[in-house]
Amino acid sequence: MHHSTAPHTRLRRTPLLGALLSLALIAVCPAVLANEIEPGLWEFRTKMDSPDGSSPVAAQMAQMQEQLKNLPPEVRKMMEQQMAGAGVALGTGGEGMSFRVCITPEDAKAGPIREGQQEGECVYSRVQQKGNTWSGRVTCSEPQMQGDFTTTLHSPSHHTTEARMQGQSIGTMTMQTESRRLGNDCGKLSRRGR
Repeated sequence: MHHSTAPHTRLRRTPLLGALLSLALIAVCPAVLANEIEPGLWEFRTKMDSPDGSSPVAAQMAQMQEQLKNLPPEVRKMMEQQMAGAGVALGTGGEGMSFRVCITPEDAKAGPIREGQQEGECVYSRVQQKGNTWSGRVTCSEPQMQGDFTTTLHSPSHHTTEARMQGQSIGTMTMQTESRRLGNDCGKLSRRGR
């Protein structure tokens, strides 16, 4: 499943936003592992941490969430429209980051994530499946980072992903993502194109 990066490119105005979009793709892409998931509107709640204190992203993300809350309404609306055009909506509530993605029936049927598959600026390798769990390595070029992920499919409408990423601009980060299907209606979110 290869998606156009054009909408994402317009959003990459800062290294932090570029890192967050890449990390969002890492959380979403293993979700579309097999035709066992249901299409529709999904919510991904991601918590990021820097176990060794080397990652500025966690602190910058909290700062960015505060800035998002304080944006003038017209600027926030423009940003939300750009992101919706890319099939993503960011939330700022609670710990970490939440975002919503519209997964099409085609995405849900695309089959397992595979060796060499590219999503945005990231490429997957060493992909393995054992039962309802997939694991592998992901390497991203913008920003430069790499790490390992494990995704467990709990049901067709619920899965979890854990990843540990390292990169010069992000330091060492761990991510835990809880993903749940919210329903059929994607609302104003564009369906992610192939």
